[in-house]
Amino acid sequence: MSNKLLLKRGHAMEEILRLFPERIRQAIDHKAANQWGFIQEIRFRIQQPVELIFDDHTEWIGHVRPDRKDSLFVVNQLSEFSLYRMEDELREGYVTIEGGHRVGLSGKVNTMHGQVKAIQHIASFNIRIAKQKIGAAKSFIPYLYRNHYVNTLLIGPPQTGKTTLIRDISRLIGTGWGNARARKVCIVDERSEIAGSKKGIPQHELGVRTDVMDACPKKEGMMMMIRSMSPEILIVDEIGSTSDAQALMEAVNAGVTVICTIHGESLMELKKRPSLQPLFEYDVFERFVLLNRDKRPGDIHRIYNQKEENLLTKSGGFKDEVDWRASFYRHNNADRI
Repeated sequence: MSNKLLLKRGHAMEEILRLFPERIRQAIDHKAANQWGFIQEIRFRIQQPVELIFDDHTEWIGHVRPDRKDSLFVVNQLSEFSLYRMEDELREGYVTIEGGHRVGLSGKVNTMHGQVKAIQHIASFNIRIAKQKIGAAKSFIPYLYRNHYVNTLLIGPPQTGKTTLIRDISRLIGTGWGNARARKVCIVDERSEIAGSKKGIPQHELGVRTDVMDACPKKEGMMMMIRSMSPEILIVDEIGSTSDAQALMEAVNAGVTVICTIHGESLMELKKRPSLQPLFEYDVFERFVLLNRDKRPGDIHRIYNQKEENLLTKSGGFKDEVDWRASFYRHNNADRI
């Protein structure tokens, strides 16, 4: 294989390609040779063609159809030949590998007392490629800042770029930008996707004043960070449970700004979820950043304030919102990333 091709895909894709048997690895490598920077997912299903999902299209590898032996190869690569090491992940339905890439699993579920114990006879894998896009949040971070950062919720369906954006938000806040000085940022990275940590050390750029609690449940992690690391900004990914909401309330009451993501289609839909009621009842969030599937991953659809006014409809500077120059809006195209 040429050095030029290795440079195109880089170390991150090497980590992903190693999961596959040689014949499938070569087929994927050939199909995606000039498109590594645009790939979002690799879907691998027994007896079906391999599917490659890019930013703006999907391609199939029709001549390669994985069998049970291939599935076992991938499982062994993920678990390093020890399914016991994957016991917790098999209950959750996904495994996070080095670099923050998430491998979703599906197959026959084994239950005990009505609870999922593990996924057995795994038939499908969905490898979601984690990407660091430096500057992805630069154009809209002024909307989250009013002499101080405000509590913010990023909302969107899967594959709309929420984790990519929150990763870059952390980098900007933890390093500083424009006239905003660097702040102390703490990330609770339950799924190891934001930082992509290896043995506790983040593999992505997150800011010089950023600390990470890796592979820790959100509720416990948030309280641990508040007690031990005195954060100014607390960042978490994919909230949704009652315990998540309670922990966020405690953090806000402790004087910490929270920035987090959630799966959802709209603000109206989120308000109907019982677990989130306290957050809306007490107006915890001052900004709601909405993404949707109609745009490319990471493209901002709307940014609402607490009054549910879409701030992207305003041009230039505006009173009591963002303190910035009108030229910033013109030159940075704030509704796209």
